[in-house]
Amino acid sequence: MNLHFSRRQLVAAAAVALAVSPVVASVQAWPAKPIRIIVAYPAGGVSDNIARALADKLAMQLGTPVVIENKAGASGSLGVDAVAKAAPDGYTLGFAAVSPLALNPHLGKPPFDPQKDIAPVVSVMYSPVLLLGTPASRATDFKDLIARARAQPGTVRWATSGQASLGHIMLEQIQSVAQVQITHIPYKGGGQQMNDALGGQFEVLSTNAGPAVLQHIQAGKLKPLAVGAPARLDSMPQVPTLAELGQPAANLSSLFGLYAPAQTPKTVITRINTEVNKALALPDIRAKLDATDNVPTGGTTAEFARQIALESENNARIIRAAGIQGN
Repeated sequence: MNLHFSRRQLVAAAAVALAVSPVVASVQAWPAKPIRIIVAYPAGGVSDNIARALADKLAMQLGTPVVIENKAGASGSLGVDAVAKAAPDGYTLGFAAVSPLALNPHLGKPPFDPQKDIAPVVSVMYSPVLLLGTPASRATDFKDLIARARAQPGTVRWATSGQASLGHIMLEQIQSVAQVQITHIPYKGGGQQMNDALGGQFEVLSTNAGPAVLQHIQAGKLKPLAVGAPARLDSMPQVPTLAELGQPAANLSSLFGLYAPAQTPKTVITRINTEVNKALALPDIRAKLDATDNVPTGGTTAEFARQIALESENNARIIRAAGIQGN
């Protein structure tokens, strides 16, 4: 074995070491400055509150400030785009549902490539989607709702948060499987939708679980007919999932997680994944999630990536079959 090197070889090796060492050092020293989490939704909502609670825990665990920046718009795509265009150094993360990666791209071309520009880090929670009867509905349960829709096509009105929203995807799948005709009432956001629901302006609405929704259910103003979730909710154990009701493809919930810009060092992504899983196991974080009917998830980066891919495939199939167009 030749262990003798020329002066030129030694100089070249030193140059390579000098070029690489800052990157290696920065990864090894991470985190050496504050971390920014871009939340793809407005401040004050359930997802924002959970993101802020998680940021506080991560700041304590990592020993550096973790700040929240809200960047809402385009159903989460604006915030995710900001993450995609950030430096891949581990100091910018994003918190959003998987819809900007698994739903929105099938309805229009986003300003980023979901597969090339974003790195999934860890799933954080799923937010169940409730199917609720309003004061205008006479349905006693989900099966009765379908029976009424079959007997009088188009008379049952279903409100969602918008055209091509997750609720709309659920509606189209239910119509396809049950062979019924239900009238879609798309809203822009949830505020006016909830006011009109309480006023009986339509028979059914789909909405994410949350404290305000639970209060209306407990007051008897809204009747839960089904839930889109992997399992029944502890707060409503009598309400079956759509999968139990013979609608497995419509049994959708909003999965939320953390993302990083593509090319972020794997060691940093692994560290963030580990710390988030630790935070999600803490009793106070779990209690905060339970109080809003959101369910902690966690798991590996690979598992999260597979969940996104599977949801994207399912959404693409339903959108093609129903001919759904984006806004």
